[in-house]
Amino acid sequence: MMVSYIYSFGQHEGRVSARNHPQRNQKSARGSAAPAVLFALLIIILVAFSAYSFSARAFRAPAPITTPGAALDHQYNLTLYVTGIVFILVQLALAIAIFRFRDRGQRARFSRGNNAAEIIWTSVTIVVFIVLAFLGRKVWAESRLASPTANAIRIEVTTSQFVYNFRYPGADGKFGRIDPNQISAATGNPLGLDASDPAGKDDIVAPELTVPVDRPVELLIRSQDVVHNFFVRELRLQQDAVPGLTIPLQFTANRTGRYEIVCTQLCGLGHSRMRSFLNVVPEAGYEQFLKQQAAAQ
Repeated sequence: MMVSYIYSFGQHEGRVSARNHPQRNQKSARGSAAPAVLFALLIIILVAFSAYSFSARAFRAPAPITTPGAALDHQYNLTLYVTGIVFILVQLALAIAIFRFRDRGQRARFSRGNNAAEIIWTSVTIVVFIVLAFLGRKVWAESRLASPTANAIRIEVTTSQFVYNFRYPGADGKFGRIDPNQISAATGNPLGLDASDPAGKDDIVAPELTVPVDRPVELLIRSQDVVHNFFVRELRLQQDAVPGLTIPLQFTANRTGRYEIVCTQLCGLGHSRMRSFLNVVPEAGYEQFLKQQAAAQ
């Protein structure tokens, strides 16, 4: 009985206080602007830092060594500019919305959205995506779908845990037959070359990829065990090696040098040490390389 009386008395006093001090009651219900301001400023600072990092090219990639690589860089920059502008505008709009619609003690309103606005921005996104894909189609197709030229050098790239092996056809220009039952790295036959096939007698197997400058090259990428990857930053090429498939990849290097080849697929415990090198040499250096390797086989 006493508890009920005290509760009723407290409610009455609260109503009286609210009627006598309406401004104090309204002020206490109003939220603080500080969290909204700080959050909006944080978004603006992060956007400015991100925009500066990309515009200043703080994470610049090495220069490409192929003509399609330069075209791919152009396409990448175009895509980055378009998406970067959209990113900045969206984040600034978010910061403005956070500040403008901060808690002022007003009653919250429910909105079901705007169908017309959603249709417009979804349609614009689709159009921009299709246009960018259309502009970049040629760069992608040149290295994967185009037919190899008549004078292209064919080199087989075989991946396994955790090494690369590169096979060149001998003087006859033909690859020898592969027999999986004869695979034995310990005895010097990591690819399983069939000893009974005459076409494989002059095949050259090397741990590094050597190609002549300004000559088209067709790689035939395969895997012996799990999914691996062939990636050279300067070529702007990356291709998975999938067991059971032979995947062609083409390029023409226009600058001599030594470039790292890495596997970008998590292929096992030794993944981090799976690497090799691409050596782009003059034509005379390439011929010398083939002679030295042929003599050492």
